[in-house]
Amino acid sequence: MAAKYIRMLVVVLTVILISAWLIKNYVIPPDLDKLEVPKGLHPVVAEKRDELIAKAERAGIPILITAGFRSIDEQNELYNQGRTTLGNIVTNAKGGESYHNFGLAIDFALLNKNGEAIWDMEYDGNGNGKKDWDEVVAFAKELGFESGADWQGEFKDYPHLQMDFGLTLMELQRGKKPPGSE
Repeated sequence: MAAKYIRMLVVVLTVILISAWLIKNYVIPPDLDKLEVPKGLHPVVAEKRDELIAKAERAGIPILITAGFRSIDEQNELYNQGRTTLGNIVTNAKGGESYHNFGLAIDFALLNKNGEAIWDMEYDGNGNGKKDWDEVVAFAKELGFESGADWQGEFKDYPHLQMDFGLTLMELQRGKKPPGSE
């Protein structure tokens, strides 16, 4: 009879420990104020960014990288735009909720004939009958980027490109780092 109670006690304690671990790792949000983030782009993302610029240039499509790594404070400022500060809403991600904060994302714009940044997704500056925007996104995907244009849901972030290395934001927020991180 005592062995039966011991087995039940072991099962109950195991369930409690597993539940506590799940709650800590998946239910309680991480303290983003204590989050360790890199100081810049991940080396692979930086390398692929440079390859994207060169590949687009060879196709006659000059591009400008408008954003890369963003600190949590910078992300919060951008999030507040159109909400508590002037401007249009451009992101739904608060600080710590963007791959930019982990050095894993870039944003781009096309450059027109005058060298001005544009976000015209219909523009065909190289005159090949294809939308330059679509060509750049295709190049980016060939290099391993995911496009914010492919996101499901209401908000699509067309200039956004990211490499998540198979990591979710939750994993990154909890300190997991992609391979090759410093």
